[in-house]
Amino acid sequence: MNPKPIPAFEESTPLTEAFGLGTREMISLVGAGGKTTLMFRLAKELVCKGKKVITTTTTKIMEPSRAESPSLVIDSEDEKIKAFVGRHLSQFHHITIARERLGSKKLRGVSPELITALWHSGQMDYLIVEADGAAGRPVKAPREGEPVIPRETTLVVALLGIDGLGLELGEENVFRPERVSRLTGLAMGGPITDETMAVLLTHPDGIFKGAPLSSRVVVCLNKVDVVNGIEKGKRVAQRVLDQRHHQIERIVLGQLRRDPPVAEVLFQHHPSERF
Repeated sequence: MNPKPIPAFEESTPLTEAFGLGTREMISLVGAGGKTTLMFRLAKELVCKGKKVITTTTTKIMEPSRAESPSLVIDSEDEKIKAFVGRHLSQFHHITIARERLGSKKLRGVSPELITALWHSGQMDYLIVEADGAAGRPVKAPREGEPVIPRETTLVVALLGIDGLGLELGEENVFRPERVSRLTGLAMGGPITDETMAVLLTHPDGIFKGAPLSSRVVVCLNKVDVVNGIEKGKRVAQRVLDQRHHQIERIVLGQLRRDPPVAEVLFQHHPSERF
């Protein structure tokens, strides 16, 4: 069955529409190939719509620039972070929170418990969490204990970089390549294929392992601005959609460092649906 693109898709279609966001969401970003870029670009779009947004991580992220986040609060005490958010979210509309500064301009994230407390405070419209690390590689598989997805998450976005297709399975190109090999059956040193990516995105121990059963899942195949990227993205998307995974509702073909950031959106649909 062929995937169905968004009808009358326009270059001006916002990320919020492409990802099907509701009026209030906790969004967890997992996988590899653009999570931090997506987090801050989506936050900026939401703020422009008058929404209040908190961005954070349960792992590590690069410290955002002022253009990415107008306010950054770093504190080891949860109560101080909550107090700052309570006082200043209405002023800044977007606050990034972290527990401490690390080397190489990285920030250590906060606990799922703090994220839960902030969510239930009802102060923000959107809480965006980078819930996985990939050390800058376009492809990864999670280890034990990853990803760290808060249980209140309403939407999980699972990313992979299309620029990873054809690369050799090894440390240089893939984060935790031995786990990718174990999950997909691809031998170390072999080329990453459409099937490799599709398995990573649909296997129970793959990219969105641990996603709450109540959450929706959107796949984002990023970096389709590479040569033949949209064609490559559609091939991977078709293999993912063929698996008929019950939580995956759509696949976004993204080019998050360019304008427009979304090239196309493909929907998962069922034989009973009519168009």
